[in-house]
Amino acid sequence: MKIVPATESSIVQAARHLKKGELIGMPTETVYGIAVDALNVDAVRATFAAKGRPSENPLIVHVASVEQATSLVARFTPEAAALAIRFWPGPLTLVLKKNGVVPQEVTGGMDTVAVRMPAHATARRLIEVSGLALAAPSANTFMGLSPTTAQMISPGIGAHLAMILDGGPCEVGIESTVLDLSGERPVVLRQGHVSVRQLEEVLGRPVPDSGEGGRRSPGMYPRHYAPRAEVTVVDRLEPGQPGLVLNGPVGPSRFRMPGNAKEYARDLYKRLNDLDTLELERIYVEAPPRTDEWKAVWDRLTKASHRQTLPLPLHDEGVEGEGSDPPRHIL
Repeated sequence: MKIVPATESSIVQAARHLKKGELIGMPTETVYGIAVDALNVDAVRATFAAKGRPSENPLIVHVASVEQATSLVARFTPEAAALAIRFWPGPLTLVLKKNGVVPQEVTGGMDTVAVRMPAHATARRLIEVSGLALAAPSANTFMGLSPTTAQMISPGIGAHLAMILDGGPCEVGIESTVLDLSGERPVVLRQGHVSVRQLEEVLGRPVPDSGEGGRRSPGMYPRHYAPRAEVTVVDRLEPGQPGLVLNGPVGPSRFRMPGNAKEYARDLYKRLNDLDTLELERIYVEAPPRTDEWKAVWDRLTKASHRQTLPLPLHDEGVEGEGSDPPRHIL
């Protein structure tokens, strides 16, 4: 794979590749993505082919300004404008009604488009230099772990990329929050770094968290963000079990994770990838707290461990304003 430091000259080179319809590995603050010209249908189709991604699964379009986002949608609503002022550039994706400029291939055939302005300086500079809005799904095979460093991109994906811009480790480490603004009320389709509470503070009204977003957002499949090894979430790891812990001993196949939810999210994919390189059959994960700030982490663990039993925590810390302990999930 051609991994190069993200410098002004390499960004200019990457922009040339994008204008020719080629695929680029691009860092963002969330995860590394496969960047292509969002308005080039052939390039978009090549992205789906490289990932093995179903054509019905929409892509997020990355922009460098609100004006560029506005050029892709039927109407950049007042709520969208308020959220952009607060959270852009940053890890918030807005789903809005698209206009005729955006190809159906980008939106999975739907009348909406998902847009965001990344906070990573390399991503924004690449958009600016190329002059293109960039569709940039995570640089992984469909349903696999998203890479949070350039080196985590697999050779199989790298073979499809003209080059990979190395912008260092991702600061957020999980995919963006996705908020659907295309209907009568805003709905969170995917949890992320920007919380529901933060969204409600800006919008001044309740924002339901829906796990039933249909196809309007990436990441809606029951299994996603998963390593090759089977993931099992447990109350606590037994001696000798490989995986991720919040407390207890560590070793070559056991990593201690941060006790802060955002720092945990930042490290999650990297540590799962580290364990996956050991060719384990199973990875055990000590269940984190069930508080509101951990919802994005639980979303990723739930999808990574799909078809397994997720336990209740030993001591639920509760969520202000919520009811009793959540039920045990069979996924």
